Amino acid sequence: MNLELQSRRAVAAAAAFAVLVVVHLGAQLAEADRLADVSQWFLMPLLAAILVAVTAAPRSALVRTVLVALAFSWLGDTAPDAVDGDSAFMVMIGCFLLAQLAYVTAFLPYRDRSVLRRPAVAGYVLAVVLLVAACAPGAGALLVPALVYGLCLGAMAVLSTGLGAVAGVGGALFLASDAMIALGAFADWFTPPVEGFWVMLTYIAGQALLVYGVAAADRTAATPTAVSSGAR
Repeated sequence: MNLELQSRRAVAAAAAFAVLVVVHLGAQLAEADRLADVSQWFLMPLLAAILVAVTAAPRSALVRTVLVALAFSWLGDTAPDAVDGDSAFMVMIGCFLLAQLAYVTAFLPYRDRSVLRRPAVAGYVLAVVLLVAACAPGAGALLVPALVYGLCLGAMAVLSTGLGAVAGVGGALFLASDAMIALGAFADWFTPPVEGFWVMLTYIAGQALLVYGVAAADRTAATPTAVSSGAR
């Protein structure tokens, strides 16, 4: 693809995403539920479009797997509007569990650069333990699924640090967002003002920073190949 065309597409997708984020977060603050729901449907597709626009074909396994994670995230975003009744929450969690597993798969090759074997990993372990402990009294029969999801979420956040500081912050924000959802569902004492705004702010920022980190890691990995090709 022509680099100028690729750049224009990336700028257009980023601009559309920025406008949509403002609209969505504004709707959360205004408690305009229908606008918040509809605008949320398009967040992950636009992030995926940005990732496609800023990476070159053929795309690496990292980029392809993260696109899968964004697709499952999109399914999780739309599940509450597509499925009726109490099952909507379980479908949403199932979709996001698959998204976390895709992220873990994508980030696993970078584990040696992550905090996995460093003292900082203790902070992530403590965060997941405290989250599960806080949710356990109200989780009931969902305690085991909540534990499994918490472990996958923590693994994603830890492994995201292998792609650099930006992706690491993104993973931590994603962890914080899902922690607020879990506390809102299982802990009666967790009632922050405009909870939906904070959940979505950390979720959107987390996903966007993960995409930025993935694109940066992909460019870094492709550089030696580009240099080598130019030398021949």
